[in-house]
Amino acid sequence: MPALKPDATLRAAVDLAREAAESIAESGTVGDHLGMDMVEDRLATHYFTCTAGAYPGWRWAITVARVPRSKTVTVCETNLVPGDGALLSPEWLPYADRLAPGDVGPGDVTPKIDEDPLLVAGFEATGDEDVDQMAQWELGLGRPRVLSAEGREVAAQRWYDGDSGPNSAVAQKAPAPCSSCGFFVPMAGALRDFFGVCASAWSPSDGRVVSLDHGCGAHSEVDMQGPEPEVIAPIVLDDNALERV
Repeated sequence: MPALKPDATLRAAVDLAREAAESIAESGTVGDHLGMDMVEDRLATHYFTCTAGAYPGWRWAITVARVPRSKTVTVCETNLVPGDGALLSPEWLPYADRLAPGDVGPGDVTPKIDEDPLLVAGFEATGDEDVDQMAQWELGLGRPRVLSAEGREVAAQRWYDGDSGPNSAVAQKAPAPCSSCGFFVPMAGALRDFFGVCASAWSPSDGRVVSLDHGCGAHSEVDMQGPEPEVIAPIVLDDNALERV
């Protein structure tokens, strides 16, 4: 695309552009003239520094124009636009994606994902790839000592009475227990009948020991009723009314 021809008449309209910027800006926030860019033939934008403390790096952008064979310049638009290094608001994140892991609290329920890639059909595999197959006896693995029956009982009671058991606030409001959740990983050994580990990134118990009758709103098989979509009325344009300016 060929470069636009410079327009000396528009380039000279710095004072007109500054006056337009000052008409919309807070007093004293229109700084130095930064230059002009041609937009189209006989259409250009002047830029001024914005000195407002709340808008570092922003610029006042004033678009001016003239008709063919005329030296009269008029103002088309006045805007405040970001420049290099401008302070900007965070990127828009849809409401449906704003729930993050760890946000689920007592009484909260996450929507069910029928085709969740993190879950498979509820059968226990066998063979070399079975990572959940329970050993029939506990190996010491070279350790001098392992938990005794009393040691297991003390630990189990502590877990059951704490935040990992059925009496915590989040468990009391849970729609279903951990034992029926696809993200519940049973423990090996003697504690398998009572406890497992939560593997749901959305759960407040992720990576922690939980009892079979614990629970939270991130249960894999529980759904929630979504809100009705908001109905936005179409825009109405009154082409028959005239506004006197």
